[in-house]
Amino acid sequence: MRLVHSIGVETVLKDLARYIEDDFRSWDLFDKTPRVAAHSEDGVIELMPTSDGVSYGFKYVNGHPKNTKSGLQTVTAFGLLARVDTGYPELLTEMTLLTALRTAATSAMVARHLAPKGATTMAMIGNGAQSEFQALAMRAICGIDRLRLYDIDPAATAKLVRNLSGLGFDLTACKTAQEAIVGAQVITTCTADKQYATILTDNMVGSGVHINAIGGDCPGKTELHGDILRRSDVFVEYTPQTRVEGEIQQMPADFPVTEMWQVIAGAAPGRTSDRQITLFDGVGFAIEDFSALRYVRDRLEGTGFFQSLDIIADPDDPRDLFGMLTRAGASSAGMQRDGAML
Repeated sequence: MRLVHSIGVETVLKDLARYIEDDFRSWDLFDKTPRVAAHSEDGVIELMPTSDGVSYGFKYVNGHPKNTKSGLQTVTAFGLLARVDTGYPELLTEMTLLTALRTAATSAMVARHLAPKGATTMAMIGNGAQSEFQALAMRAICGIDRLRLYDIDPAATAKLVRNLSGLGFDLTACKTAQEAIVGAQVITTCTADKQYATILTDNMVGSGVHINAIGGDCPGKTELHGDILRRSDVFVEYTPQTRVEGEIQQMPADFPVTEMWQVIAGAAPGRTSDRQITLFDGVGFAIEDFSALRYVRDRLEGTGFFQSLDIIADPDDPRDLFGMLTRAGASSAGMQRDGAML
């Protein structure tokens, strides 16, 4: 939080988008695998690893929609970045906030490539923990500053309006999802319930819009009617993962999609016409977390915010790990005899 405040949240979002875009351009360098997930009726716990051959990173993250009923967060996370040449960790960091920042940065980076030119208005359906970050990123990166807001819980919308008031947005709280999408060139869906839901029906979506669908991010959780997908050009992060977790889990296995790295690298088209419906089926991918970890490591240098933690065994002789343990034991025993052990 100190790092973000020292830089400015919108600058952080723009910087993160640049790091993510750079890593997507280097797509072939990365080890890629769908996240390793442990699913339960209550939610999911996931590990998201990747490496570019120089650094190795992973994120631990959970997703438990019911947590809010107990006063707990839906998502918590931490991550680690390590050197490939030695295997030694360089950075261990909180990633609950960082995940929200990188998710918003990714959405806006994608929208910059796919949204209609000159878009100024976004419908935000689902006004929970991610919504403010999405709004700030879309403005910082795409120039979108008019927000039409809807959530089934009016308190969530009131919270969003309260947090963004005075920050230069044109905010409209809406009573229905149908009302929220009126006049919107970008539609973001970001709901939390783990269920096959229909937040957007086919008749709600007109031609020419960009849909930023980021709420359907695990098996058994979707937000869009399948007919919307059939009418849209669908863009994803990593196809093998999205087919299991994203909106396209409800479609046939051969349903056509384009990976975003191809658009960024110029290997595939993005938006090609004013009437085209583009749809980003965003579930979050390990390379985005790797980019975020890389960014934090780079920006921490010289700030004084970094805390050095002694979490790696460091024996005087690398071959004498047991000797380090026994010397530590003898030292602890001496401290106890002296009454110094607390």
